[in-house]
Amino acid sequence: MSQHPHPGVPVRAGAVPALPDLPEATVARLPEYLRALHQLAETGHETVSSEGLASAAGVNSAKLRKDLSHLGSYGTRGVGYDVALLIDQIESVLGLTQSRAVALIGVGNLGHALAGYAGFASRAFRIAALFDADPGRIGEEINGLVVRHIDELPRVAAEERVAIGVIATPAAAAQAVADQLVTAGVRSILNFAPCVLSVPEGVDVRKVDLAIELQILSFHEHRKASLTGPPAGGPATRPGDAPPTEPQEAIGT
Repeated sequence: MSQHPHPGVPVRAGAVPALPDLPEATVARLPEYLRALHQLAETGHETVSSEGLASAAGVNSAKLRKDLSHLGSYGTRGVGYDVALLIDQIESVLGLTQSRAVALIGVGNLGHALAGYAGFASRAFRIAALFDADPGRIGEEINGLVVRHIDELPRVAAEERVAIGVIATPAAAAQAVADQLVTAGVRSILNFAPCVLSVPEGVDVRKVDLAIELQILSFHEHRKASLTGPPAGGPATRPGDAPPTEPQEAIGT
C-alpha cells in the first residue's frame, strides 16, 4: 500500500494494469498459498483439497476458496485443486513469471544478511545492485556484487532495470533514499527502516519492522500471563519458584 504522498517528488505515469484488482487481503495471502503449494509439490502431491491447502497455509478453508475464486480457480469436487496448475495461476497473478531486479540500499548488518539471502533467486528476484553512503563500505564485495556509492543509483537503476528498492538504512536516511529511488523511476519499495516513508501516488511501499512484530508478541505474552497469573492481590510467581509457605509465628511468642 502506498504511504503518504510526498509533494516534492514527481509522479511517473503508469500503464493500465493487465489484471483486475484483487482485495489487498487476498493479495497478502497468495504468497502463503504459493509457499504451501510448493511444499506439497516437493513432497509428491498432485492434488490438494481446500481444507488441506488451507491448513498448510494457516487460514480457514472458506477464506481460501473465496480468495482462489478471484483467480477463476474453483477446484474439482471430490478431487480438489491441481497443485501444479494452481502454482502457475498464482505465480502469474503475482508477476513471478519473470525475474525482477532488486536494488538494496544500506549494507550494514541487516543489509549484509539480505544481500546474501539465497531465497530471493528461488522466488524470481535478483539482487542486481548494492548501495551505501559509507565510504568505508564502497567497493566491498558481497555475494559477488560490489557495493556502490548511493550517488550511482540513478544510472545503475536504469542500466539494471531495477523494479524494486529495498531500504535497510538507519531511519534518519530512509526518506532521502526513498526520494532517490522514486526519482530514479523505482515504484516499489520494501522498507526495513523503522519509520514511515512519504511517497507519491503510484509508488507502493511495504514496511517490515521487526521491533513492532516483537512488541505485538510481547502483548500476547503479557495477555497470556494475565490469564494464568495469581489472583488479584496475590504474590506473582515465575516458573520454577517454590510455592509460598504459610507465615510462622515469631519465636518466643
